[in-house]
Amino acid sequence: MSETVKVPELAKQTESRPIEWDWVDRCIWTDNMLAALGNGVKGSKWFSLIDKVYRLSTLRAAWERVKANRGTAGIDKQSIEAFGAKAELYLNELATALEQGSYQPQAVKRVEIDKGAGKKRPLGIPTVKDRIVQTAVKLVIEPIFENMFLEMSYGFRPGRGCKDALREVDKWLKEGFVYVVDADIKAYFDSISHELLLKIIEEYISDGRLLDILASWLKQDIVKGTERWTPVGGTPQGAVISPLLANLFLHPLDEKMTELGYRMVRYADDFVILCQSAEQAQAGLEEVKVWVEANGLTLHPDKTHVGNCMMEGQGFEFLGYRFEAGKRWVRKKSLKAFKDKIREKTKRSRGDSIACIISDLAPMTRGWYGYFKHACRCVFPALDGFIRRRLRAILRKQEKRPGFGKCHADHKRWPNAFFAKLGLFTMT
Repeated sequence: MSETVKVPELAKQTESRPIEWDWVDRCIWTDNMLAALGNGVKGSKWFSLIDKVYRLSTLRAAWERVKANRGTAGIDKQSIEAFGAKAELYLNELATALEQGSYQPQAVKRVEIDKGAGKKRPLGIPTVKDRIVQTAVKLVIEPIFENMFLEMSYGFRPGRGCKDALREVDKWLKEGFVYVVDADIKAYFDSISHELLLKIIEEYISDGRLLDILASWLKQDIVKGTERWTPVGGTPQGAVISPLLANLFLHPLDEKMTELGYRMVRYADDFVILCQSAEQAQAGLEEVKVWVEANGLTLHPDKTHVGNCMMEGQGFEFLGYRFEAGKRWVRKKSLKAFKDKIREKTKRSRGDSIACIISDLAPMTRGWYGYFKHACRCVFPALDGFIRRRLRAILRKQEKRPGFGKCHADHKRWPNAFFAKLGLFTMT
């Protein structure tokens, strides 16, 4: 960082916070172990953790979580229901394999999910058994890393979420930190160095068998149709353990930027740095570039920029919102995705009653509004009108009349009050 650029002290963000441990599994993490987290363990490393992973109580707790998350079968075609039919038998088999060191993960099934705008996102689906073991390992090691993660990290962490990260951004903007570095790491989850990641893990965990299992997940074969290959980098998207490992890999960046005094807010690989001057912001970007390149990653050249978000055309996007000209807007991509979901649920060929369709829309529209209610309110009347037009088109179709076009009589026959009476949620 240039010596001429002074970054204000960051007292607030570096203060230690009391950690609430109510989310940990107390069958695994006893009071003594939690106390050791706070006081520090000998050599700053944790030994003998594998016995806590293969303990039946841990595997049962992991199975309950996997079952609750449902999901599809992996490459072995064993479904949640099929595993559940003989759960105790399978859990005992997993416990024995883990204890004896014979556990080997199976290949990950690769599927493509729609990302919008014609783009696809790769998703890995481990087998149910592998998801259970990954969850068991996560239950054991997550508190170790949660104890050291910093305040400015919000993604995939217990008791934290998007709204918390957005509140933090809003706080810094109101305090005048309006010069923002909007950074995007290109293909982050696919680019993580296995070697560097394992070195970071080994700084805190010294259980050889557990380290071998973590390494085996990084090198699981991937199967897509008739193709099969072994990844040389990255963590498999869709794996239970991946978000924790991804956070761990970026933790040194969190530490570096915090030590330098920058206000950074990170949600997984999506982060912004908020500064009080253009010079500070540019210097912050240079620091990030140096760290990213040194760790085998790449900043996306078209999606990384610095700007004064109080100015038109210099805003930034973060977690579905666009911050620009002193206001919050719904990001265009988020708006399009929402309207696409509305279209999917309000096809004119849908044979359900309007009351049923409105009931089906309710959770989605309420949830979307609950998240975006802090955006500029001009967007909400237009969305309400869009939804009602879709519903009127269905009613016209059911009467065997054209489903498109505006008709004044339709607004009289099915006024806004008609849909409100049926329970349609409106954002205005």
